[in-house]
Amino acid sequence: MNGPGPLGAFLQARRARLRPEDVGLRDLGPRRRVAGLRREELAQLAGVSVSYYARLEQGQSRGASAEVLDAIARALLLDDHEREHLDRLASGARRAPRPRRPRPEKLTEETRDLLRAVDGVPAVVLGRRTDVLAWNTLGHALLAGHLDFLDPDDPARRPNMSRMLFLDLHCQELYADWQRKARAVVGNLRIAVGRHPEDPLLTELIGELTMKSPQFVTLWGDHRVAPCDAAAYELHHPLVGTVTVTQQTLAIARSPEQALIVCTTPAGSSSEEALVLLRQASGSRAPHAHSVGVPEKPPRQV
Repeated sequence: MNGPGPLGAFLQARRARLRPEDVGLRDLGPRRRVAGLRREELAQLAGVSVSYYARLEQGQSRGASAEVLDAIARALLLDDHEREHLDRLASGARRAPRPRRPRPEKLTEETRDLLRAVDGVPAVVLGRRTDVLAWNTLGHALLAGHLDFLDPDDPARRPNMSRMLFLDLHCQELYADWQRKARAVVGNLRIAVGRHPEDPLLTELIGELTMKSPQFVTLWGDHRVAPCDAAAYELHHPLVGTVTVTQQTLAIARSPEQALIVCTTPAGSSSEEALVLLRQASGSRAPHAHSVGVPEKPPRQV
């Protein structure tokens, strides 16, 4: 195995974030040459040998028991999301990798019906790699009106929300606090990688962002883990100005690896009025028989 692997890298990053005083230790030794806790300090806190913990960080041990993982999680002061991520990484390290190219993700008819049912608010369906599998008219107009509405229908042209956030100038300018949104997306990607360590398309996405975005490299190296469940964001939309929406992630029962993202606004607020204007500007109409809120347009010339 080359390098520490995902489990070792996560342990190293979390250890580097802790200071002796965070865990009740007094730093009386010589000047520290490493960021955060030393390996021997963490091993002592977890009640394991230094050599065993070193092998875990170096990717040379795959058999950590649940008890050992519990002790290490407590020593590292991991929260619930980080502890779940640690378990997934440890489980992945025990399995022999079987990389294979997955089939393109698809929407069930029930999910399309759900997306049509929430046509009154901006909504997007994302796959497990944050690919846009579908959006309604208002979701497209709010988040990516500069792209072709039909792009999600073609797996080769599907937009990817993570790629857009880091590499698309329109999306970078859309979020007033872009750094906060970027941290949330990267934290969510960390969870996806922990769940699907053998997904080559997800690996390619991480590799592309690493090569093209210095901001992504910095955030990815921090190893923060957090789901994008619900958060309010101020958007600077090119057509309707400032809009504050709460982006909420809803699970899809029959497609657990997909998520419905809806953007809501407080009743009677100026943001709600802005979405009404956006709906008018985008020419929203009743959903077409075989699409999700898409205005009619001539067929694409090939």
